[in-house]
Amino acid sequence: MIRRQLNATLIFRIIMTGFAIACMVLITKATAQTDKESFKFDFGSGKVASGYRQVLPTTVYSKELGYGFLDPAAISSIDRGGDDALRCDFCTSDKPFFFTVDVSEGNYRVTITLGDQISESITTVKAESRRLMLKKVQTLPGEFETRTFIVNVRNSQIAGGGQVRLKDREIGVVHWDNQLTLQFSNKNPCVYAIEITKVDDAITVYLAGDSTVTDQTREPWASWGQMLPRFFKPDVAIANHAESGESLKSFIGERRLEKILSQIKAGDYLFIQFAHNDQKPGSAHVEPFTTYKEHLKLFINEARKHGATAVLVTSMHRRRFDAEGKIINTLGDYPEAMRQTATGENVALIDLNAMSKVFFEALGPEKSKKAFVHYPAGTFPGQNEELKDDSHFNEYGAYEIARYVAEAIKKSNLDLAKYVIDDLPAQNINPKTSRFDIKSIPGHAVRQ
Repeated sequence: MIRRQLNATLIFRIIMTGFAIACMVLITKATAQTDKESFKFDFGSGKVASGYRQVLPTTVYSKELGYGFLDPAAISSIDRGGDDALRCDFCTSDKPFFFTVDVSEGNYRVTITLGDQISESITTVKAESRRLMLKKVQTLPGEFETRTFIVNVRNSQIAGGGQVRLKDREIGVVHWDNQLTLQFSNKNPCVYAIEITKVDDAITVYLAGDSTVTDQTREPWASWGQMLPRFFKPDVAIANHAESGESLKSFIGERRLEKILSQIKAGDYLFIQFAHNDQKPGSAHVEPFTTYKEHLKLFINEARKHGATAVLVTSMHRRRFDAEGKIINTLGDYPEAMRQTATGENVALIDLNAMSKVFFEALGPEKSKKAFVHYPAGTFPGQNEELKDDSHFNEYGAYEIARYVAEAIKKSNLDLAKYVIDDLPAQNINPKTSRFDIKSIPGHAVRQ
């Protein structure tokens, strides 16, 4: 009897020991996964805050390290001293500087501490390929600001197999990789700390469109899609899948829509803006009131299958004026075909076509050049010829167009409206009054 009791006790201990080991393995794996998707960085050469990784001006990115500055040549560290390890020192530069971290695909909440104990600081933060996250965060001497936003990181692989067919110009760009890249610039940007945490429940706004929407990689070009993040609260991620030269057909053929559909979830949004390339002759051409509408309906139905909300965005006008200073419609019937589709399918519509007409005409033929890529030769490094682009925006034009989109969302019945920032800047486009009332624009709000 005693032997049987000892055997039973031994077996019980073995079982419990095995269970404990199994639990420890699971905990270790979970911890490792959490550590991999969560980072805390303390910038500067002074004291290091508990639980943070120190980032020195000489911390150069490498695959072995997994994080660091991309070009630390002009970066310096200043230590103000004091007992607060997190706010005693910082990194800064008089030139734009980049910090990157290896991460997996997904959305990441980024929290940044900015400011300086004894000097004024102004910081602009961009993510990935020049996505505007924070615009001119100003702190007075002795002030600190902690700001949060969400960055979407993606690669070209598609769940279930295959990948997006990237164009040559997309190979190696920072919005198609497994890294989260941040850019800091402006007057005396002082970076004290950065926290990065993966979030799976963030509302994601997916953008499908062309060069007027895409994350433009080279200055002076910019798009409204890469300016849009600045106008949302830190609960929303902007996943910009738009690409230059895309049409509805090519966006499908290159598996870009498939990539979006492999990730989009209930509660997310799919913003759809196409026309500039769809109207051109060739294999991507579709007729406005037939095949164009059919393809729009396909995008809408696919979004709905995943519980997401489709939003149609009419394409903005090109900068083309008549003798009386009125915008000439170069997009034919495509904007009207999209309006009809929105009504017929009962989906939201942002009439950016109507808004842009008022915007450009308010500026006029000459002043509107300031919103587009119009620059004399030698304005930018390596620019040997004058730039005259009447289809694509510079940062000012892209910012204003993105503000139109944000304003339209805020005035809509979409649930997304409550996530637009409360202090949305007023439109500032009229050269006479410096103000503009968006309510006067036909179709200014989202129609449903």
